Amino acid sequence: MRFYLDEDLSTAVAAALRRRGIDALDAHEAGNLGLTDAEQLAFAARVRRCLVTGNARDFVQLGRRSVFDARPHAGLVLCPPRLRRGGVGALVRALADLKERYPRGLGEYDVIYL
Repeated sequence: MRFYLDEDLSTAVAAALRRRGIDALDAHEAGNLGLTDAEQLAFAARVRRCLVTGNARDFVQLGRRSVFDARPHAGLVLCPPRLRRGGVGALVRALADLKERYPRGLGEYDVIYL
């Protein structure tokens, strides 16, 4: 599983994932700051990375829209506020566990709540 973290999440999360040997890229590194949510999801789909966000409200709608429009993506991971408040370490552990559960990645329309 390869992750793409949108700009809602700290760049420290991607760096910590990489230190664990997990393939992670964030919006800042990709030069994608300021893109719309739909553009973030389209980018992640193009580069075949599972998009990770703290913006569940908007991205759950985009996930539904993707199914309706038959526009697959590489999966969406929605991080609840409680997990984000737990700090970088809590989020990194949750994403590392997710990678272990889904070593081949998520399906092209899957949405996971951490």
